[in-house]
Amino acid sequence: MTKIRTRIAPSPTGFLHLGTARTALYSWAYARHFGGEFVLRIEDTDVARSTQDSVDQILASMQWLGLEYDEGPIYQMQRLDRYKVVVDQMIAEGKAYYCYSTPEELDAVREAKKARGEKALYDGTWRPAPGKTLPPVPEGVKPVVRFCNPQDGDVTWNDLVKGPITISNREIDDLIIVRTDGIPTYNFAVVVDDWDMQISHVFRGDEHINNTPWQINIFNALGAALPQFGHCPVILGDDGQKLSKRRGAVSVTAYEDGGYLPEAMLNYLARLGWSHGDEELFTREQLVSWFDGTHLNKSPAQWDPAKLLWVNAQYIKQADNLRLAKLVAAQLVKLGVTLSAETIESHLPLVCALLKDRCDTTVALAAWAAKFYADVVVDAAEKAQHVTDAVKPAIAMLREKLSTTAWDKASIAAVIKEVLTANGLKMPQLAMPVRVLVVGTPQTPSLDAVLELCGQEKVIERLAKV
Repeated sequence: MTKIRTRIAPSPTGFLHLGTARTALYSWAYARHFGGEFVLRIEDTDVARSTQDSVDQILASMQWLGLEYDEGPIYQMQRLDRYKVVVDQMIAEGKAYYCYSTPEELDAVREAKKARGEKALYDGTWRPAPGKTLPPVPEGVKPVVRFCNPQDGDVTWNDLVKGPITISNREIDDLIIVRTDGIPTYNFAVVVDDWDMQISHVFRGDEHINNTPWQINIFNALGAALPQFGHCPVILGDDGQKLSKRRGAVSVTAYEDGGYLPEAMLNYLARLGWSHGDEELFTREQLVSWFDGTHLNKSPAQWDPAKLLWVNAQYIKQADNLRLAKLVAAQLVKLGVTLSAETIESHLPLVCALLKDRCDTTVALAAWAAKFYADVVVDAAEKAQHVTDAVKPAIAMLREKLSTTAWDKASIAAVIKEVLTANGLKMPQLAMPVRVLVVGTPQTPSLDAVLELCGQEKVIERLAKV
């Protein structure tokens, strides 16, 4: 059996798009499932738009998602000599040729064809043919190199996602494979790369389907083994339009900043176009075990922020508290709250354990945790509603008794019970105003647990602000 080798090849012209991240995930999982190898390639031949910042962001996104690669990153711009060798050989063998048609001439040909109701393909002016006399080479015009695409027949492949696909060679023309500046175009460079890197399976977005016939024809012209192609449907946004860099999509790293866990994003992305029975939540190991290239959806998936939040909330509930504490500490810094290493290691994990069941991101968790460390500003309306004159005597008694009690959950609970009995109150009548004063909100987890973690000095101080 041929060794499975997959790749992801993003263009560094912006952030790592969610669709590309999903394709990377599928390529990675497929390689891992079959004990193969996963390659990262940076397709940076769009020199005008490629940036180092984009490269850095792509690498950071891959690292955050845990999509470790076996080779790479490999940069196309470092392979220009290799592409030139292949192009020169193709020209020598009559499989490619120089084209001197100017942009203005090409535009005129296209417009004339459109006027006649014909497909606006290249007219083959510079394509060599037996007995054909080519025009004289014009002075001062830098040529492009075009591929001699077959003029008859069909290109057919059995797509891993879509099934059999056939496109007639009459529907495509002689592709430009090298620009006037000597830089290869995408459809040519990607073939040489996949050939040299022995890529066996290519997962990519279905916007590439129309490129595939050209690429297959170039593979065949080079005598190279064809990879198997799998074209995944696009991801749609809330508006039903393709989710893209130009349509409101944000970067993978923005979700990290937004308090999502990488395993939650990985789980959600995997289910966004693939399924394993009715499984909604699964580990990375389960994904690798199950992902054999089948059960990929043929229809577009819709990005659902609410579902992603739900998935993230499930993973936060399961997360190790010390790990959460370190993530929350980084979010707290953004809120102006900086904690000592000792607090992050010992106290913050207890706070996270208490609060994580009610939070769907580490940002939300940090907003809650901040109440235990930063000054709390009590909303005047909340205070007026809950801290009434009728309950103030009970709050004063609670404050007095808490100032002398042992500071543990059981002792605090006993004091609360004593104050309730002495004042003839039920728990909500006392607990809600105490919560408002101590943490600024009437709804929290168990009051005794909240007070214990807030600390005796802080609780006594805040209860005085009736």
